[in-house]
Amino acid sequence: MASRLALALVLHNHQPVGNFGWVIEDVHRTAYEPMLGALERHPRIRLGLHYSGPLLDWLAAERPDFLARLHDLAAHDRVELLGGGYTEPILPALPHRDRLAQLRRMAVEVERIGGRRPRGAWLAERVWEPDLPASLVDGGYEWTILDDEHFRAASVDETALWGAYETEDQGRRLAIFGTDKELRYRIPYGEVEATLAYLRSLATAPPRLATMGDDGEKFGSWPGTYAHCWGSDGESGWVDRFFTAVEAERGWLSLVTPSEWLDREAPLGRVYIPTASYTEMGGWALPADEGAIFERSLAAARAAGRPEARWLRGGFWRGFQVKYREINDLHKQMLRVSAKVDAMPAGPERDAAVLELHEGQGNDCYWHGVFGGIYISHMRLATYEHLIAAEDLADAAARTAAPAGDGSGPDGIVATDTDLDGIDELLLTSPGQVVVIDPAEGAAIGSWDIRAVRHALTAVLRRRREAYHQALIDHEAATRRPPSETAARDPYDAPATIHEVIREREPGLATRLHYDRYERRSGLVHLFAPGTTATVWANAEAIELGDAHTGAYEAMEVGPDRVVLRRDVALPDTAVTIRVEKRFAFRGDRREPGIGLEVVVEHLEGARLEADLGIEWALTMLGGGGNPAAYYEVDGRTSLHDSGGEAADETRVLSGNRYVGIELETTVEPAATIRWAPIETVSNSEAGFERTYQGSALVAVWPLRLGPGDRAVFTVDQRVTTDRDRAGNPSARGLRTTG
Repeated sequence: MASRLALALVLHNHQPVGNFGWVIEDVHRTAYEPMLGALERHPRIRLGLHYSGPLLDWLAAERPDFLARLHDLAAHDRVELLGGGYTEPILPALPHRDRLAQLRRMAVEVERIGGRRPRGAWLAERVWEPDLPASLVDGGYEWTILDDEHFRAASVDETALWGAYETEDQGRRLAIFGTDKELRYRIPYGEVEATLAYLRSLATAPPRLATMGDDGEKFGSWPGTYAHCWGSDGESGWVDRFFTAVEAERGWLSLVTPSEWLDREAPLGRVYIPTASYTEMGGWALPADEGAIFERSLAAARAAGRPEARWLRGGFWRGFQVKYREINDLHKQMLRVSAKVDAMPAGPERDAAVLELHEGQGNDCYWHGVFGGIYISHMRLATYEHLIAAEDLADAAARTAAPAGDGSGPDGIVATDTDLDGIDELLLTSPGQVVVIDPAEGAAIGSWDIRAVRHALTAVLRRRREAYHQALIDHEAATRRPPSETAARDPYDAPATIHEVIREREPGLATRLHYDRYERRSGLVHLFAPGTTATVWANAEAIELGDAHTGAYEAMEVGPDRVVLRRDVALPDTAVTIRVEKRFAFRGDRREPGIGLEVVVEHLEGARLEADLGIEWALTMLGGGGNPAAYYEVDGRTSLHDSGGEAADETRVLSGNRYVGIELETTVEPAATIRWAPIETVSNSEAGFERTYQGSALVAVWPLRLGPGDRAVFTVDQRVTTDRDRAGNPSARGLRTTG
């Protein structure tokens, strides 16, 4: 019997919730449309295709002809369409009810497009937990694809991956295919002839299966791949040459879909896979120090061919909820909203809330790595936008259901553990805003949602050290060396993979690496060393006299729209103790909500206190890239929201975003020195290292000079104005005509 090989190719195509339409259009032009055309040109090529729900929504609205062509390929058994979670959520992060709803919704849509129910499910970021078989099977699926790293973690030898395995949870059986890393890196980066030679080396009698499942965007959309994959100057690109070569080798090489293989071949055996994702994700989930050590250790083990490399998997995906406070807050808000939506009575309002909830569950802002994550500020705000909308609908239904005046509605202030750390926060709910104060960490605001315009006003990301920052520092240092001291790189026709390239979108980014020493909450009280400058504060280099900004406060009073919190602060290396009392008042209505903060500082004991008191608010107006719609106005002068500045003896600041339809009036008493500075991170992405606006910090500063028994009072009043209410028109956005 002659040696043969079956090859199952699966391409995963995804666009995140909140991505810009022009970005999706560009990826469609460079990757999605060319691949569809290549499949139409090569009738013997058969493979699996997965398109996430947000991408299908865009295609239906902007390129319906694409879906018609996809339907034709599926109808002729040329492609097998996969399902999964509709908005590409990390399924283990969701309540079981939402897992099933996402999976079933996607199955219905795929059946509508392709004419048959999908049997296979794509797992977002290949995040696996052992209870997923029950969810996938109950959602109507028979199989999924994981990386070979997943199987190595389950003690399956690399030479035994050529087929499908069976696993189960609670008696629900699920087939799992393992995608070969060698193929993922050869397709499309290796030479066509070398890739065919590698496939031929896998051929056996009887034939076995090689599987390659990977991102469709790498076929033209990733940097440097378009000309390589699709050609230039009249030459055929890699994809057409590879498809032509595969068609010519049908004597020993056949292309199959995963379901076709399952229908004719028995599973290789049973396997139980531990929690895992792809190796890079495991490294990203680790703390920065450990992530750097992991990457060096893994590289050294692989280079030396040591067998222990197969066990190095990094961290656990849920570690992102520990590494990033902002991710944990987002995730726990999603869980809170999910529970509220689940409690809604059946009907159109609940259906609308479910769709908004699903949009808020898309995976992209629940982690961070080279391919995306919480650092992408406009997508982070889009995710919050949908969660705010879903919670707004749920709370409106709860108000309607509550008997008038009995206090059972959602509004008011409650002590509840919003972030699930075992310590209660204070949650304020009203028709116009939702606010979370964390007494244990500076008694400051971690969440402030403006419901009419669905804007998460304090969804600001802290600047923190990342493992990849060292690569940027080393790269910039190397570029400053003489050419004789820089090692030459061997030329290679194919582009390097996305994990291998160091690019900078602007020079000198290493000098912009600043790391915050505290979480970027709002309403923080700082005790700065006297004379602290705006630059020192903006660069996170300010000396703090005490822990008023991070310490735990005691709740002295909690009313329906008011809270009072107190902390006694002992200044290090002195005998001075002061009392800081923060009095929050929540006011306003649906269209004009607001927060008042009064800070009372009392000198309790010790020598005279000399400090600069600052009250800081970290806010986002989506002002990245010099967005002209996002602004500050101080003393009649307007500047962009991602700019910095300082003004003395001021009592009023305006800020806002005309496109979102929000304006914030900040008034202070007594008059203060007002400083504002962008909060910008340096992160890595497909395009390279880049500076990203995460929000803006606004601080009012007063000289604080207190002797024993002295007392001082400072106020910051925040009043929001909105120019629309999106509850009546969910898609309403537009430029403001005033402000």
